[in-house]
Amino acid sequence: MVEGAAGPLAGVRILDLTRALAGPFATLLLGGLGAQIVRIEEPKGDGRENAPFLGRDGASLKRLHDDDVAIGHLIRHRGKRSITLNLKHPEAKGIFARLVPHFDVVVENYTRGTAERLGVGYTAARAAREDIVYCSISGFGQEGAPGGGKAMDGIIQAMSGIMLTSGDEGDAPVRIGVPFADLNTPLFAVIGIVSALFHHARTGEGQHIDVSMLGALSALQASEPFKLLEELGIPMRTGATVPRLTPFGVYPASDGDVVICCSGDRNFKRLAIAMDRVDLEHDPRFETQVARIHHYRELDAIVGGWTRARGREEVIARLEAEGIAAAPVRSPDEANRDPRVLARGEVIELAHPVHGRTAEVFGPGVPIVFSATPARMAAAGAPLGADNQAIYGDMLGLGEDAIARLRAEQAI
Repeated sequence: MVEGAAGPLAGVRILDLTRALAGPFATLLLGGLGAQIVRIEEPKGDGRENAPFLGRDGASLKRLHDDDVAIGHLIRHRGKRSITLNLKHPEAKGIFARLVPHFDVVVENYTRGTAERLGVGYTAARAAREDIVYCSISGFGQEGAPGGGKAMDGIIQAMSGIMLTSGDEGDAPVRIGVPFADLNTPLFAVIGIVSALFHHARTGEGQHIDVSMLGALSALQASEPFKLLEELGIPMRTGATVPRLTPFGVYPASDGDVVICCSGDRNFKRLAIAMDRVDLEHDPRFETQVARIHHYRELDAIVGGWTRARGREEVIARLEAEGIAAAPVRSPDEANRDPRVLARGEVIELAHPVHGRTAEVFGPGVPIVFSATPARMAAAGAPLGADNQAIYGDMLGLGEDAIARLRAEQAI
């Protein structure tokens, strides 16, 4: 959260035990919504040594200076305060127990059972503060799964069935290019946390929130009745188009690709006018949406032939003139530079915490605009352990000698 901004979660304190991506993305969003995030890292750091880096000389694939920052770390941990704590140290459980009463929420994404074994699970947190809201993000939920329950984004994409929903019939499984499970599961975690905070405000009761990566992605995949459509004659994998809404999908232009979304009979009549093919609306194969489902291949070929003979700008202009939704297929870089997206803070340009903007690096913002409680994402992150004194000294009341001893013992 940008210092001084009052987002809708202003005043909420979150203790962040997360690692990798799914957990950190959840707390990043909560921070963007105004919560104060205090992140616990191992004394040697977590993910700070992964290329590429951002430093005084710009971006590079290797560390050029001691203060270079891993860009992945910068993307995930902006606006979070940083303290260090070795959770395997004998005193870590006691320190955690002293920290928890100062926070409203604890978030972790260890493999099932790890947090409890380390003494920082829901049991320990609830013992320290009975009304704590505690969120666990894991691959398969707290019930566990065969094989130890370890999960990565690719594992979850594979097991959820989503890899076989893209591409054409007969294609190899298609991995979604962004880490889809790692980025969608945190959305459900945030929903769960905000809901639990609302419940707490009404009743004073805390609770444990259990979010499964497999469950999150399976729920999204289940939004389409793939098996039923297959049984009715529509293949599960239909490539660039959606047969049941045809013409609906990606079509080639002479200088790129366009997306056309033209479901419904009224829209189809307008499409026929835009294409100078009014005969299509009287063709019995295409007269109704139901008829078009049975002849989607022929219709996609006709529409694709029309778009292929024209440039993207002409295709989009003609379609939009008739009220048909159409857009160019853009690269990620083009999308990140969209002035509307940047102005709304949905994507922001990132900065090195010391040297500022030394290279063009974009990261996610908060894609929600509030009229009364503005939400904004920070552009930079904190150095490792930057808030040790503020948290251990000022918040917990540990003296300088105690902090120095813990540091010497590599506990913090």
